[in-house]
Amino acid sequence: MEFNGNTELYGFIAHPAHHSLSPLMHNLSFQKRKINACYLAFDIQPPNFATIAASFCAWGLSGANVSMPYKQQFIPYLDELTPRAQRINAVNTIKNTQGRLTGDSTDGAGLFADLKARGFKTHGKTAMILGAGGAGRAIIAAAADYNLQKVFVCKRPNQTFAQTAAWLETLKQQTETDFELLNYQDSEKIATCLQESELLVNATNVGMDQQHLPLAATILSSLSQKQFVYDIIYQPLETPLLKLAAAHGCQCSNGIGMLLWQGALAFEFWTGQTMPVTSVKQALLAEIRRRTI
Repeated sequence: MEFNGNTELYGFIAHPAHHSLSPLMHNLSFQKRKINACYLAFDIQPPNFATIAASFCAWGLSGANVSMPYKQQFIPYLDELTPRAQRINAVNTIKNTQGRLTGDSTDGAGLFADLKARGFKTHGKTAMILGAGGAGRAIIAAAADYNLQKVFVCKRPNQTFAQTAAWLETLKQQTETDFELLNYQDSEKIATCLQESELLVNATNVGMDQQHLPLAATILSSLSQKQFVYDIIYQPLETPLLKLAAAHGCQCSNGIGMLLWQGALAFEFWTGQTMPVTSVKQALLAEIRRRTI
């Protein structure tokens, strides 16, 4: 694609940023949709963040994706937040509309969009989500938008446990979904709740080393073919959790779909057009396999 004085600029803002697959996704999408735009990765050192964030519009950026450690730090520089971004007090997508900046969070919605594309109906279902960090919170908050009846959240009993419990209580009051926080140390309770769940989501990084499970094997031994197991990790493409779940006959998915659909939702938020998801997914898989060689 030829760039000129009318080319719109989009970016990925994080630290570090070199690993991001977003430039591949969005530049391919701009090309396929014949949009005169380019997407670059910006590795912003923490001491420079405030200056960069305050001059977002001065750069001429039409939009951006935001990742760690800036998903919450960007909020004071925005004019408004979408309801789902307000719910988790974090953004991963920013849109510049004539100098007015709107922040959105497409991570959680990306997972549920992928589930929908795979034919999994969430209405009235019960889910268990492992982890309540950045990705976990986005998925938890999005659950209500997709009409889940009950969501169990498993979390370590650390200094943010009480804060997470209070946040879940607020979500429960604001939505029609019932949220319940479980202590990772209460293995008996977790085992019981897992048997009640049609969907299990690993929103932690446990399994990235290709060795560990996010729950004890004794708890996971109850998995059955009536359950869908989703691991948001995509490197490796198959984690120990997914291997075990497949052996139990579960329908399974790694995090490629969530990565794809959070990007697709951001792309549509910026451009009003759909992302060519089939082409982008093929490119993503090829690049991930190349990186693992």
